[in-house]
Amino acid sequence: MNIEPKEKLLKIINHYGVIPQLKYFQSEVFELNEAIINRELKDTVEYEIPLTEIIGAKDHIAEEIADVMVMLEQFKLYYGISSEEIINIFWSKVDRQLKRMEEE
Repeated sequence: MNIEPKEKLLKIINHYGVIPQLKYFQSEVFELNEAIINRELKDTVEYEIPLTEIIGAKDHIAEEIADVMVMLEQFKLYYGISSEEIINIFWSKVDRQLKRMEEE
């Protein structure tokens, strides 16, 4: 059975439902946040085991980003939002922030 990537993602969100997936998304975002914070604080806190071996490694952050991206792709497909729409909004927000920074 060869299922297209988009079909796989839609199958997941349709199986569990959007609200349960939203709750799961929250936990994935928290895990990404935690991995980044731990990586940034690894030199300021004393641990018995080096933090980079546990939860602060670059590979762990990459894994958590991938988890968040899987969830985001599900929501994009579920709501019929194209990557192009998001990219346009993305760059508009980047430009707006750069303008704000210039005004500071």
